[in-house]
Formats: sequence, structure tokens, C-alpha cells
Amino acid sequence: MSSTITGKVVAITGASSGIGEATARLLADRGAAVVLGARRLERLDEIAHSIRAAGATAVTCAVDVTRREDLERLVATAVEEFGRLDVLVSNAGISKIGPIADLDVDGWSAMIDVNMRGVLYGIAAALPVFRRQRHGHLVTTVSTAGLKIVPNQAVYAGTKNAVRTLLEGLRQESTDGVLRTTSVSPGFVRTELDGSIDDADVRAQIRRSMDEFGLPPEAVASAIAFAIEQPHDVEIGDITLRPTVQS
Repeated sequence: MSSTITGKVVAITGASSGIGEATARLLADRGAAVVLGARRLERLDEIAHSIRAAGATAVTCAVDVTRREDLERLVATAVEEFGRLDVLVSNAGISKIGPIADLDVDGWSAMIDVNMRGVLYGIAAALPVFRRQRHGHLVTTVSTAGLKIVPNQAVYAGTKNAVRTLLEGLRQESTDGVLRTTSVSPGFVRTELDGSIDDADVRAQIRRSMDEFGLPPEAVASAIAFAIEQPHDVEIGDITLRPTVQS
């Protein structure tokens, strides 16, 4: 049975590892043409080569989501290569977590730039294309950190909840059948997200949780694929998935 994902053009940020890489591989395997965006272009090229070697379609684009022009180039690459963009998966994110009392103002700013502005820049780049095409889908990786507020993650959770709020607002502004929005909130996943944590003790604690019971990135990729493969008149607004042992 052919997948409804077959033939879709999907651009993905944060595609050089973790959830982004797993999503790119799964969607390509199901017949999508994927446009991989991240800062590590050499790693992206390795992933794209592997996808193409398996008979699927992938191109790459160097993307720093804190730069609006990079998101515009990512979207333009999809349109130039494949004639359109059906889905933008905004997956890039960082986690500069720690107590607010540490006053890591630079870390707060970095999370705002990547986790919030990066999503907004993606929306700004993709929405005109979606409106022109009369269809499009924004899928954004959020986090269960915004659903259960815990110590050391307040600012991180704040950036994720801000994104959740803006996507809901955009959804309510876009009920003409053109745009679909999906927020995907994973719990602990075995990714490289801990690498952005500066506090060594907090970083080690998060890494232990990831390694002990974190979901494989492929589980989140499957959830993203589920949202994308729905008929165009069906919108999966929110998906939350976490390890069964996560509190």
C-alpha cells in the first residue's frame, strides 16, 4: 500500500541528528522528498547521501535558525528543487537549563533565539509559499517540559510554551483550510540535546535519564509521520509522547 506521504516535499530543521535525522530518514523511506537543514553541513551531506543510496530523495541546506535568511533559503531550496513545499518541520532546539538564580542571561537569550525566533523565522519563510499553494503544514517540536514545570527548566519551558501559544494562535487565524499546524511534545528522548547544557551536573543528570529510559528518536519521527499522513482536511493539533516510566 502506498503512503500518503509519498511525493510530499518536507523541509526539516535540526536534521543533522536525533529527532530531525530520524524524521528525515523515515519520511524519505515513505516516499517524501526531504530538504535537510542544520548548521553541520558535512553531517547533513552524509545523511543525504545515505538516503539517496537507499533510493530516496534528499537535498541539504546549511541552516542556522537564528538567521532569518537561512530559513528563507531552506524554503527556497525546496521550491527550486521540487516546485513546492508541503511541510516544514521546525525541530531545531537547545536547552540551556539551570536554576534561574544562576542568571544565565546569555543562555536565556540563546534559547529565545533558537527555540522561539527560529520557529517564527520558519513560519515567516514558509507561510507565503503555503498561501500561494493553498496548502501547507507546520510541524513543530515542542516539549513536555512545557506541560510539567520543574526546577531548572523554567526558561526552557517558557520558550516551548511560547511556541505552543503562537501555533495555537496561528491555527485559529488559519481556519480557511489552507494551513495545518501540529505541535509535537516529546518527553525524554535519546538525542544530543544535553550537549547544549553548560552546567556539568545538570548535563550529566539529563544524559543519565536519556540513556536509562529515553525514547528512541524514531518514536517521535513516527508521531510526526502520523500527523503528516492524515488527509488534508484532518489536523492533528497536538501530540504528546513520553516514556511510560517518565513522571
